[in-house]
Amino acid sequence: MKRIQRIVVGTDFSEIAERAVDHAVDLAKAVGAAVTLVHAYELPALALPDGVVGASLEFSNQLATEGLKRLEAAAAKRKDSGVALTTLLRLGAPWDELNTVAAEQQADIIVVGTHGRRGLSRALIGSVAERLVRTAYCPVLVVHAGVPAS
Repeated sequence: MKRIQRIVVGTDFSEIAERAVDHAVDLAKAVGAAVTLVHAYELPALALPDGVVGASLEFSNQLATEGLKRLEAAAAKRKDSGVALTTLLRLGAPWDELNTVAAEQQADIIVVGTHGRRGLSRALIGSVAERLVRTAYCPVLVVHAGVPAS
């Protein structure tokens, strides 16, 4: 098995994502890897009969600013871990952006949390983790909601 040197971990700042970040940091500490913490987001759009209405520039900027603040807070929370941790904000479909970042950084593994949806909500909403697993550049570690953080 190839030595793990680069880990990409995705976050939407949920409790489950926080667990995934903690698992990624623990793994990085154990194997001496670096971690890139990624938050990817999509701009909301509303489909109307006459076309699509997208988010305003002001709202888009607010989303980016808030995303950056929360990424920095997540990194700061883990600054004493001894792990080299960088942050990256991306605009786009989270599963696609995580895969792109992993490829760009030649990551050895991607870590992501899952919301554990079932049935109709899973079918209608889809799953970032599931789509990522199906298209991933590299192996993916999926942290389920029931897995406690260390």
